[in-house]
Amino acid sequence: MKKEHFNPSDLPDWSTSFSQVVTVTSGSTRTIYLSGQVSVDSKNCVVGEGDLSVQTGFALANLERALASVGARAADVVRLGIYIKNYRREQSAVVAEALHRVFPKENMPASTWLGVETLAIDELLIEIEATAVTELRIPL
Repeated sequence: MKKEHFNPSDLPDWSTSFSQVVTVTSGSTRTIYLSGQVSVDSKNCVVGEGDLSVQTGFALANLERALASVGARAADVVRLGIYIKNYRREQSAVVAEALHRVFPKENMPASTWLGVETLAIDELLIEIEATAVTELRIPL
C-alpha cells in the first residue's frame, strides 16, 4: 500500500495544519481523501461572506480542483461529508442545487449533512469533505 500527501498550489495553503489531499493506492485501486473544502481562495481569503450559495459553489470548485490535482473528477466521488454552520432545513435546497451542478442526479455520492455551531473561520458557512475511488490505468 502506498500513501501520498498533496497540497495543490491553487487551493488555500493549510499545509502547516493538514494535507488537502491524501491518496492511498492498493493494487489497482486508489482511494482519494479530500480534506474539507471551504470558500477560501488560494490567497487564503474568504469568498462570498454571508452567502451560502456562493460559498457552496466555491467550496465545490475547490473540491474539483483538489480532485483534478490527482487526476480524478467529481464522478469518482463516492462519499461527501457536508458541514453547515447553524443549519436550517430551508437551506437544503441551496446546497442541493449546487451539488446537482457538480454531481449527476442519478449517481449522487453517499453523504452526511451535519449542522455545526462554527467552522474553522468565523465567516465560513459550509465545509465539504469527500472520498473518491479510482482505478489505476496500467500502461500497455
